[in-house]
Amino acid sequence: MQVAIVTFDGFNELDSFIASALINRCRRDGLAAFITTPTPVVTSMNGVEVTGQRPLEFVTEADVVLIGSGVTTRDVVADDRLISRLPLDPSRQLIGAQCSGALVLARLGLLDGMPACTDMKSRPFVEACDVTVLDAPFHAEGNIATAGGCLASQYLATWVITRKLGEAAARDVIGYVAPVGENQETVERAMRAVHVGEALLR
Repeated sequence: MQVAIVTFDGFNELDSFIASALINRCRRDGLAAFITTPTPVVTSMNGVEVTGQRPLEFVTEADVVLIGSGVTTRDVVADDRLISRLPLDPSRQLIGAQCSGALVLARLGLLDGMPACTDMKSRPFVEACDVTVLDAPFHAEGNIATAGGCLASQYLATWVITRKLGEAAARDVIGYVAPVGENQETVERAMRAVHVGEALLR
């Protein structure tokens, strides 16, 4: 099972790297994440240059696609050619977006009739796409999920691991990376965010 962590120029390191690192703790169980980029090298919002592990076309074969955020997302959604390279299919893929990545899902028509989570700076732009923004860190309906706030990237990873490998696997990963002495509360917070996010509109 392969996960594409879509990462554009100007990306937020927390979004791409946290999700990738958490999911890749499941490699032995057959779940692997790859930084997926539109160009061979992308530069983060803080000037960190990263070589992509997979080209953007990898999204067509990935089982899961997570769209990271960054300072250039509005430029991304305005670029018809770039957007055309993201033929996502929620009927066979899990699709998630972090913060301003919700703009990409909106541009692709994947949030029609569905509320979303995003960060405070991106909120007015997501709302301008006629998408209701929730005051919550995570929300999922079916195979589509959004997360708001950089550290909510752990909730996207938790959702992916839970959907693909089960709750026990997700608990193991979050418990391992949790701050010492806060393992149980960190695990329960992550699982609660995912369960509540999936149940919001039931």
